[in-house]
Amino acid sequence: MSWRVANACAERKFGSATRKQIIMFLADKASDDGSGIWCSKGTIQRHTELGETTVKRTIREFLKEGILVETGARGYKNGFTVVYRIDLAKVQALELTAEPDIETGATVAGVPGPQRPPRDLTRGGKPPLRTPPAREKPAQRSC
Repeated sequence: MSWRVANACAERKFGSATRKQIIMFLADKASDDGSGIWCSKGTIQRHTELGETTVKRTIREFLKEGILVETGARGYKNGFTVVYRIDLAKVQALELTAEPDIETGATVAGVPGPQRPPRDLTRGGKPPLRTPPAREKPAQRSC
């Protein structure tokens, strides 16, 4: 599993939620250089809960676009699985999902939050002291 590849894919637009889900699953299986992905299309289908045709079509699209590259095959008891590599240069060339934040601070719907009042430096930045409210003495009863 490579956080580097997963983060690179997470911050890019792939055109649809389906494509994003498949590339994120593949990125999770990749080494740090994007290579060594050898899960079958059936495995991708089971884990992403997408249809078989959708997974096959999306893999073909990624191969055609150069985002995925076939690097070999890996045999197992029922046949073989194609080994893929994610081309990180192609991924980096894709559009970012969001503009990077230049300013710091929280905003809601583009409106900055209230400004904090300046600190009172007379007490070393500590909050002001609270004086308890004056309590009234209870009236005494006379018999």
